[in-house]
Amino acid sequence: MHQTHKKIDPKGIIIAASVILLWTLMLIFLLRIEVNFTHPWIYLAILIQTHLYTGLFITAHDAMHGVVSSNKKANNIIGWTAAMLFSYNFYGRLFPKHHEHHRHVATDDDPDYHPSGNFFRWYLSFITNYVTIWQILLMAVTYNVLKLWFPYENLIMFWIIPAVLSTFQLFYFGTYLPHRGEHGNKHRSGTLQRNHAWAFLSCYFFGYHYEHHDSPRTPWWRLWQLKNTTRQ
Repeated sequence: MHQTHKKIDPKGIIIAASVILLWTLMLIFLLRIEVNFTHPWIYLAILIQTHLYTGLFITAHDAMHGVVSSNKKANNIIGWTAAMLFSYNFYGRLFPKHHEHHRHVATDDDPDYHPSGNFFRWYLSFITNYVTIWQILLMAVTYNVLKLWFPYENLIMFWIIPAVLSTFQLFYFGTYLPHRGEHGNKHRSGTLQRNHAWAFLSCYFFGYHYEHHDSPRTPWWRLWQLKNTTRQ
């Protein structure tokens, strides 16, 4: 297994904090603007906020591997915060499931895998395996509180829709594409062809998925460095 031995502090904390801060500032800004559905930049803003939502989950994911900070307490606090901001995901619940995925990738014991290979059945299995009734209730309560101060259309366009779209982004590029079909390698994972710009835009380099499984202690912002250095 390829491993990285480069220091992650303080860069890991700075990058994680930047993702969380950008998501927060962008949301505050977007909740206050007047929505005009004829302006194309509104839809660009949705895509940007979707990408930042994905960044929240990727940050929580890196924390699960202990690569946000070498300080375990700081690492877990950042991971917990990022997970909660992403529609009240519970870090303590995500943690064991994700490590089951790494231990049992693409098998019946993998919580992220669906043997059918069908996109919609797999996505439904993926979502129902992670979304809880508590998340839905907390989102509903938060929505009703926030709409006392912000227009409901802003909340739907920039808080709810990007969160939903992000689940498709994470699933498609981070689970479905890398693990569908048969892979004749030790990690049972596929990987994107080398294109760092697309790899970042699509899912924070997690299209380089074989590389992630081969070196889970490499943070997302260094995965591109492993491309074409690991042996499949």
